[in-house]
Amino acid sequence: MAIHRASISDLAAQLNLSVSTVSRALSNHSRISDATKQRVWELARQLHYQPNHLAAALRKGRSNTLGLVIPHIDGQFFALVVKGIETVANQAGFNIMICQSNEKVAQERKNIAALLNAQVDGILVSLSLSTHDFQHLDEVRRRGIPLVFFDRIMESAQVSAVVLDDYQGGYDAVSHLLDQGCQRIAHLGGPQHLNICKNRFKGYTDALQSYNCPIDPALIHFSDLSMQDGRDGMGILLRQAPDLDGVFACNDLALVGAMQMVKQQGLRIPQDVALAGFSNELFDSLTEPMLTSVDQRCEEMGQTAVQMLLDMIAAGDQTLTPRHVVLQPTLLVRESSQRNPFA
Repeated sequence: MAIHRASISDLAAQLNLSVSTVSRALSNHSRISDATKQRVWELARQLHYQPNHLAAALRKGRSNTLGLVIPHIDGQFFALVVKGIETVANQAGFNIMICQSNEKVAQERKNIAALLNAQVDGILVSLSLSTHDFQHLDEVRRRGIPLVFFDRIMESAQVSAVVLDDYQGGYDAVSHLLDQGCQRIAHLGGPQHLNICKNRFKGYTDALQSYNCPIDPALIHFSDLSMQDGRDGMGILLRQAPDLDGVFACNDLALVGAMQMVKQQGLRIPQDVALAGFSNELFDSLTEPMLTSVDQRCEEMGQTAVQMLLDMIAAGDQTLTPRHVVLQPTLLVRESSQRNPFA
């Protein structure tokens, strides 16, 4: 049987005191006598009274809650970003409401509506794969609620955001493969309306051009970057360009699928096909061979994004100039790409 949770009005009625007196007693206010405090606290224990901190915060114009919308919690990247966000937010006295869009813009809209209804003090967002229309996010800004993007962002508007230099990460990964002696490097890319995929692809093409390598459409395949997409895409690439000798994948999940297909075809890694990915997932060190990948500084991205949001909330001025922080990537070289350990 459920226990009835008494309200502050219940306490006041039974003690024949005003609600304000009971509230002050529960807060240990100096103007309330010790005897009255004792009466209030004793009855509160008997009736299982629990204060409604959210209601109290809202009366002060704050919920002390931040909203977070992420595409998914799978893999290491978003899990570590969330860890970074929660660490800084909790230290500042804020709770986090976490929503997943599951890569669907319709769910992302519902997430934003739910967070607005919960009267959060600010919102952090990383866009879904299918987000092309931003009206639901424009509504957040129209209401004057602080909004910060991270990783996957709105590029067409002046917004505050924290991103990795995805271009540099892609450029470094492909340059590394070229330095290892690869000449026909394929790319498993993602949706080009997303800033991260577009910038990684640009890094790929620029690295090839800087080494005077032609850009061959037969070596390029775009997908949503699931493991199965990587496997299927690798099969297509091997049929189109059987002489390919390297692969740069836009994320590590697709790279694992590609690796499975390469092995299925009887090719050696890295001797026949060298592999490099992006995200530095936990499983990269568990595969055979271990995967070379670009580290995204996940926790730092989360910490930086939420601190930016907290600064906006503290300022209370929505005319603040949007800030754009770019973190620098690190290429972690492992066995999947090391043809020449001295390069």
